[in-house]
Parts: sequence; C-alpha cells; structure tokens
Amino acid sequence: MAAVEQQGAAPGRPNSGSGLSMRTKRLLWVWSFLAVPILFYAIIRFYPTFQAFYLSLTNWDLVRPPKLVWFANYIKLYKDPQFWKVFRNTFAYLIVGTPVSLVLAFTIAYFLDRVRFMHNFIRALYFLPFLTTAAAMAWVWRWFYQPPPIGIINDVLAMIGIPQQPFIRSTDQALYSIMITAIWAGLGFQIIIFMAGLRAIPNTFYEAARIDGLGEWAILRKITLRLLKPTTVFLVVFSSIGFLRIFDQVYNMTTNDPGGPLGSTKPLVLMIYQTAFNSYAMGYAAAQTVVLFTILLIVSLLQLWILREKK
Repeated sequence: MAAVEQQGAAPGRPNSGSGLSMRTKRLLWVWSFLAVPILFYAIIRFYPTFQAFYLSLTNWDLVRPPKLVWFANYIKLYKDPQFWKVFRNTFAYLIVGTPVSLVLAFTIAYFLDRVRFMHNFIRALYFLPFLTTAAAMAWVWRWFYQPPPIGIINDVLAMIGIPQQPFIRSTDQALYSIMITAIWAGLGFQIIIFMAGLRAIPNTFYEAARIDGLGEWAILRKITLRLLKPTTVFLVVFSSIGFLRIFDQVYNMTTNDPGGPLGSTKPLVLMIYQTAFNSYAMGYAAAQTVVLFTILLIVSLLQLWILREKK
C-alpha cells in the first residue's frame, strides 16, 4: 500500500533526481540561449542611451573629465535661437515630407499593382534609389540643381521658357529641394510595402463589393484603405522617424555650408553632429540628442495613438 501511495504521488514531483521538471529545464535552456543576445543588446543600446542622459547634465570637451552642470545645457538650448530655427526645419521635413511621400507611394503602388507588362522591371526601377548610397545620390541631385549649362533641371526649365531657379542656393527653396531628394530616396521602399499590403487583401472582398454595386472610389475608400491601415501605420511611423533623422542629403548637398544657406536646411541631427565634432561640446550635444530622442518618442507614440485600431 505504501508503494502504491508513493507511486501515486510521483506525478506531482519531478521525475528525475535533479529536482527540476522538464518544463523548468526547457525554460533554463531557452533563457541560457537568450541571455547572450539580450545582454549584448542591453550593452550596445540601453547603456549608451542612459550615458547620453548623464552626459547631457555635464560639461565635457573630450579632454577634461565631465563636470556636472545639471540642467544648464537644457537652459542654454532653450535660449539658443539657432536651436529653434533648426527645430522648425526638422518639423518642416516631417510635416511636409511624410504625407507627400506616403501619398505618392500609395498612388504609384495602387496603379503599379494593376500593371502586368514589365511589372517586375518597373518595380525594380522604383526600388533602385532605396539601394543607392545616400551620399552618392545626394551628390547627383546636387549636380541636377546646379545653374545652367551644368544643371539638368535648369536646362529643362530654360527649354520651356521658365527662368532658372537657385534651388539649394536659395534660403527659400533649399529645404524643399533637399526634401524632394529625401522623398525620392525612400519612395521605392514605401511602394514595395504598400504593394505587399495590397496583395494581402483577399480578392473576395472586391468581388463582393462589385456584386453589391460599389464603384471603384467607394471600394478604394471602404475596403482598400481600411484594410491597408496596419501597413499605413507602419509606414507613417517609419517615414516620420526617417525625416526627423534626416542628415545624409543635407550634409552632402550643402558641403560648402553644411545646413545652409544661412542654416535654412539644417536639421537637428546635423546640429548635434556639428556641436559634438566641430565645437567638441559633448554635454551640449548630448542635451540636443536627448531632445531629439524625446521628439522621436512623442511623435511615434502620438501617431500610434491616432492611427490605433478603434474597437
């Protein structure tokens, strides 16, 4: 009887003499394998982030040890008129560039999805700029914007009777000229993602809508755009982060006066770069980095909240 009771109690206890159940052993193995990448990610991601927050409270020039100044860098940043100009430029890239690029990408993807002749070739042509090095692409566009007879765009404008434009040499046109380059560079990626989202929508929805007598505009508005919402949310956040972090196009297209003319194209990332590696004011640059991180976080969370699924 004692042996039977001992055998009946066995399922409640580990089967082996090690004191660990099979489920516990599996969890230990899983976390043993995950520990290395998690630790690596924490070191290369979280540690620099916390270090930036600390450095933003110091005065450091890479030579002398950091001196704690608390919020002096943030007060200086608040009183700096150059920062507010750069702040406006950064949000101009975001507010204009993101919606324009997404509308263009969706329009091209919507009609390209219906093209069957040379479909893959055309899609590859649109995606090619995304694979091109940003620096090389910026220099090509800088050449396009040059005055005649060098600049192709001004040559074309002259052919149709339009006066030549200063483009990146103008304080009014330079920002939008660079924005066009940035939009063109990311357009291929957005088109591919939109096309993937369009292909994921079942044809039965469209067939049922046409049977019910819905027109193409109603189908686009009530079916296509609604079912593309997860794709749109991803691209809105992804594109917004890209425009807030714009750097390569600005730096390479305005090398004579980075962020010029007269700071009219300078984004926050370029200001951080110049503060850190031209002025060696690492504490002040870290404060600017924290501000950029906060802007990215707020904008991303706000967009996710606005575009969230309503239940």
